[in-house]
Amino acid sequence: MNSGRIDNPLLLDEVLPRFPAIRPEHVEPAIRAIVEDNLRAIDLLLQNPAPDWKSLVHPLHNLNDRLEKAWAPVSHMNAVVQSEAFRAAHDACLPLLSDYHTRLGQHAGLFDAFHKIRSSNDFFALGVAQKKSIDNALRDFRLSGVDLCEENKKRFAEISARLSELSSCFSNNVMDATRAWKKLVQDADELAGLPETARNVARAQAAEKNQQGFLLTLDAPCYIAVMTYADDRDLRKEMYEAYVTRAPDNAGIIDETLALRVELSRLLGFSDYAEYSLATKMAESPQHVSDFLWQLVDQSRSVALAEFGELKEFALEKFGLSDLQSWDVAWLSEKLREESYAVDQEQLRQYFPLQRVLNGLFLVIKRLFSVDVVRNLEVDLWHADAEAYSVLRNGHVIARFYLDLYARDNKRGGAWMGDCRVRRLLDDGSIQLPVAFLVCNFMPPSNEQPCLLTFSDVTTLFHEFGHGLHHMLTQVDCAPVSGINGVEWDAVELPSQFLENWCWQKEVIPLISSHFRTGDSLPVDMLDKMLAAKNFQSGMQMLRQLEFALIDFLLHWRPEEGCSVQSVIDTVREKTAVLYPPSFNRFQNSFSHIFAGGYAAGYYSYKWAEVLSADAFSAFEESDIFDDATGHRFLVEVLERGGTEDAMSLFRRFRGRDPSVDALLRHAGLAGQREVA
Repeated sequence: MNSGRIDNPLLLDEVLPRFPAIRPEHVEPAIRAIVEDNLRAIDLLLQNPAPDWKSLVHPLHNLNDRLEKAWAPVSHMNAVVQSEAFRAAHDACLPLLSDYHTRLGQHAGLFDAFHKIRSSNDFFALGVAQKKSIDNALRDFRLSGVDLCEENKKRFAEISARLSELSSCFSNNVMDATRAWKKLVQDADELAGLPETARNVARAQAAEKNQQGFLLTLDAPCYIAVMTYADDRDLRKEMYEAYVTRAPDNAGIIDETLALRVELSRLLGFSDYAEYSLATKMAESPQHVSDFLWQLVDQSRSVALAEFGELKEFALEKFGLSDLQSWDVAWLSEKLREESYAVDQEQLRQYFPLQRVLNGLFLVIKRLFSVDVVRNLEVDLWHADAEAYSVLRNGHVIARFYLDLYARDNKRGGAWMGDCRVRRLLDDGSIQLPVAFLVCNFMPPSNEQPCLLTFSDVTTLFHEFGHGLHHMLTQVDCAPVSGINGVEWDAVELPSQFLENWCWQKEVIPLISSHFRTGDSLPVDMLDKMLAAKNFQSGMQMLRQLEFALIDFLLHWRPEEGCSVQSVIDTVREKTAVLYPPSFNRFQNSFSHIFAGGYAAGYYSYKWAEVLSADAFSAFEESDIFDDATGHRFLVEVLERGGTEDAMSLFRRFRGRDPSVDALLRHAGLAGQREVA
């Protein structure tokens, strides 16, 4: 390796990335060098006429891990500290990576070698994880078009490369549109109703740009605060319209993406992309998913309509508002919640400073799974907001994770868990420890106060940490099925949604709450009111998520020639929307989950996995929420197993039976309605 390579931090084999040293000019040369090295190495590996795990599969995992260790920090930094130069460097690599993965997926020599290993007597001596990784690889070869003729292989590669490009472009457009819209408010009266927390942040953001007043943005914390609390209806409408009309250029990207997904799936012999997507999921068929979603709609629609009827009556009686619009719903709902339950969300958030919530979360994890979390102060980071931690069991580090929790410019919206390092066995017999990225977009601290979380923020943090636990607590040493790798996509939300349940427990809330100034505990009456309001508008919330899931699924299942995206959305809304949004609403142009993420024909996974997670949590309800035996069983049967077995088998071993929807309906306050199959 020459000195130029040595100077590139992405080419160094280090335990953790050197984020401050990574510059845009390092990215493309590093990825290109690794791809070229890997392809040469694979050719050499295939010269062995009798391939086995040791001579082929494990070395191949080494090669792919080297690439992933270089790409993971690049992809992450592009999402959290993006610049024009870094975006260009990131996007320049997408064709390289697409071509590499397509070449491997369509590599007849590799496919034949894996088939030989699968057919050999030695296969049966392999461990469970090794066997599963080989079976998955053979499946993925076929899903990558290894059996196609050369002409169709070429077209498959072209489609894959273009879809990768479109996904990145979609994400960039959303980020750019979100960042571009700003509104400077100089008259504080225009912000009547807006909490002091949000005002302080808006004031600080204006000051950062040498402006007087309050700077409003479309970043989630600001947008949600305005829509929930701002009394100025015109302001709410202005921000709503800006938010739901973001990234209009993405309309063309959506059309092209959907057309290419259909073409790709049909090249492989599937009737549509939904069928192709389910080849790697728990759900048996597209019809099974459709039935599941529509039955949940039937289950929740009457409740949702009743809740909305109550909201309309409240709007008319209290505010004389007869023409309820989309930009009124969150504001009115908060007013109704306050009147019905005497729950002041802004007062409540004063009891959930971020550090207190984190400390409590770590204590919950310790009690459930016998691990400790310790902050690392001497670790390279990409931004002053970021932090690094180690996870320990019996004093030994078993995993690490990064936190980046505040919204800011040049950072993608939303919340997610990303893979920095995967647990795997190294050549010297040691274990590469798993490392996770945990990212949120909370309202940042101000000069006046620390970061204070809404209760929705609290559940989001628990949710993402649940994903992190799935990645970090695995005991699987085989990378393709370690942690969340190899887990069916409609089961991957099980640990995340499962962990959310602890936020609502009376035994836990004192651990995650105390007043940020006084340190006082959350008053009992506030706690009781908060818990009483848990299922406020749960029917409307359920129906909203089902609307997203159905829109996603029907866009990818049995698409009709000439049927527009908007017509599919309109059809779903006719059966799910309690309030039809205005005609200018184009939320699909920022629906990143399915057009720039991994949820295409898979957004239903949130509800599918919620059935699993609610039922899993009910095992603790039947004993104790911190029951050692139940926690250990969930750790061993679910979290530690990764993707070594199908998710349904793991669930059955944990729960002792098939999953039931009863717990989900009970938790959502919808029990007693007609049963869902």
